[in-house]
Amino acid sequence: MDKVGAARSPKRRGLAERLRWCARGLLVAVLSQAGSVVLLSVTVITLATLVVGIGFLILPVVMIAVRGLANFHRRTAREWSGEAIDTPYRHTAADGAHDTEGTFAHCRRLLSDPATWRDILWMLLDAPVGLVLGLLPAACVAYGLNGMFVTPFLWESMGPHWGFGATWFITDQGDANLAIPQGLLLVALGLLIAPTLGRLHIRFNRALLAPTRNARLTLRVEHLAETRSDAVEAQAAELRRIERDLHDGAQARLVSLGMKLGLADTQLETNPALVRQLLADAMESSSQALNELRDLVRGIHPPVLAERGLDGAVRALAMALAIPVEVYIDIPRRPQPPIESAAYFVIAEALANVTKHSGANRASIRLWYADGRLRAQVGDNGRGGAKAEGGSGLRGLQRRLAAFDGELDISSPVGGPTLVTMEFPCEL
Repeated sequence: MDKVGAARSPKRRGLAERLRWCARGLLVAVLSQAGSVVLLSVTVITLATLVVGIGFLILPVVMIAVRGLANFHRRTAREWSGEAIDTPYRHTAADGAHDTEGTFAHCRRLLSDPATWRDILWMLLDAPVGLVLGLLPAACVAYGLNGMFVTPFLWESMGPHWGFGATWFITDQGDANLAIPQGLLLVALGLLIAPTLGRLHIRFNRALLAPTRNARLTLRVEHLAETRSDAVEAQAAELRRIERDLHDGAQARLVSLGMKLGLADTQLETNPALVRQLLADAMESSSQALNELRDLVRGIHPPVLAERGLDGAVRALAMALAIPVEVYIDIPRRPQPPIESAAYFVIAEALANVTKHSGANRASIRLWYADGRLRAQVGDNGRGGAKAEGGSGLRGLQRRLAAFDGELDISSPVGGPTLVTMEFPCEL
């Protein structure tokens, strides 16, 4: 029985997957009509009212809905078939004040974005394309089931009538029985074509919703400008931190050391006991200043990183954590020094977030290299709910990663667990 069940399980999985594609097709068909047709009509009316000024007040809201629908299709394309459709919209984060002038400026940016017009063209074409590609498999299955189960029953209760069959008008029991194999064929046809038509609709979406070559170049330039700005800001903040630490720490202690030595010089002959006390304090101050300088250097480039490499440095971080940490590292060779340093600090910051905010009693670190990218994952079994915009240090991780064209992904449902994944494109 186990062997038979094991042999049949792939078939059951295949049937379930085809049924899922049928259900997805129904969703696509509904969205193509209730979404694209309605939104397209509202968008056309809004564009028509731009000449009288009213459309400028409505256009931003309408475009939020349009882009939300398009982004839903981009997201489902990845979830259903694994095909990623990138977002082509230009960044409009700095839209200015929400006054009349800011609204007009925002509308001009929306109307000057080629992706806006491609979305409108997509909605126009998706109305018939989405309806046909989405509805056809489910219609075949539904009509076939009707022929298999409903038509023979109606013949027994109604006699001759219009219905499912070879001649459409069922006049005898033979026509009613013929509906059963016809229905079976239609069900099989619907299940057979459902994945193909579903993926065909995803390719149609990709053709219109993915960024063009020029759009990719524009977005790339904007991304590089943004990451350069973040890198400059991060560097300036780091320099201010170093200056503050030197001014408030080692510099103050060195000034105190000089004052104590000067006082000891004046009391050398008259008060030897005070001189000995001052010299002991001076030695203490010099030792503390040296420790603070070491901590400062360690914050710039940790010696453990230079001595042991990223592998040893990350293991040292895990050992220093107050909770048990599971470590898995698979790096065949050392990354370039800037990448190595950045990876060390983002892992250290992620572990600091685990200690400060998560309330976890167990954590994990995974670090590996594959496909030209260095990946690091820091997980914990804490309370979850971590967000990059939550002020928990994750925004700083994003900025540090952006300087190296890296990516940050956060999975942290409320109640946990939390998994922070960081990626660096690099060569070992």
